[in-house]
Amino acid sequence: MSESRACDAILLIGFGGPTRPEEIRPFLDHVVRGRPVPPERYEEVVRHYEKMGGRSPYNELTLRQADALRARLAQGGAKVPIAVGMRNWAPYLDDALASLAREGARRVLGFVMAAYRCEASWERYQQNVRDAQEKLGESAPEAEYPEPWHAHPKFIAANAARIREALARLSPEQRARAHPIFTAHSIPVAMAAAAPYVEQLTECARLVAAELGAGSWTLAFQSRSGSPREPWLEPDLKTSLSRLGAGAVAVVSPIGFLCDHVEVLYDLDVEAAAVAREAGVSLVRAPTVGDHPEFIAMMAELAREHLRG
Repeated sequence: MSESRACDAILLIGFGGPTRPEEIRPFLDHVVRGRPVPPERYEEVVRHYEKMGGRSPYNELTLRQADALRARLAQGGAKVPIAVGMRNWAPYLDDALASLAREGARRVLGFVMAAYRCEASWERYQQNVRDAQEKLGESAPEAEYPEPWHAHPKFIAANAARIREALARLSPEQRARAHPIFTAHSIPVAMAAAAPYVEQLTECARLVAAELGAGSWTLAFQSRSGSPREPWLEPDLKTSLSRLGAGAVAVVSPIGFLCDHVEVLYDLDVEAAAVAREAGVSLVRAPTVGDHPEFIAMMAELAREHLRG
């Protein structure tokens, strides 16, 4: 990359989440704007946030990832502005991009906090950046994005390490027969058909399973939110757990998510855990990669490929 085209700042681009109870409905209104989400699903998600304390840890955890990336880059002598911008809640993308512009940034590396690409997890975020650039006008920095990193060795290592943390909570006998279930957000089948989402998830799951030496594993989906008349990706995680049968042992790895926000904390630790208990399945849940050193090292490695100098 030529010096003139290199990046001089980093923008972590996330989904966002409410930070207190009174923000739940305004946040969800922002998320679903213009999309046909059934009212009963909307109210169900409101209850999820309420049961999780009326807030999401998403923003806090993403800021923690940004701090870890900043520290990692500084260790190698790279000191660049890093901002976090959310598409659905403060700190909003346009505010984050404006702050980088005030620091003199002319070209930013936009790191979308999603490992697998589809219209909802990739193109929408890029459009949000373009909208923020248009709002800023001539002062807006340009943006570029890293290549796909779902199969990066450090991302694989971070996920495998998190699963080992979960397995360590089992007895040796349970560990020997634990069945890995990798889970990610379900999306409409039509959206998946136009994107590499399933292929990238499958590749990542296969590589993590190989790292663990797991002979068999399952890829399942969770958190569907659209019309019940529209087909979404399956199998559903709860169905996959029930199919294991009484006496089985499952280690659930939310490889589709980068931090333990509400769709992990509620959908897995509450709903899926209840289904497992009813089915007689022993379940342990692996943490998301979060700020695991291997994941942060991967982010830093990708960033250095785009940074000036």
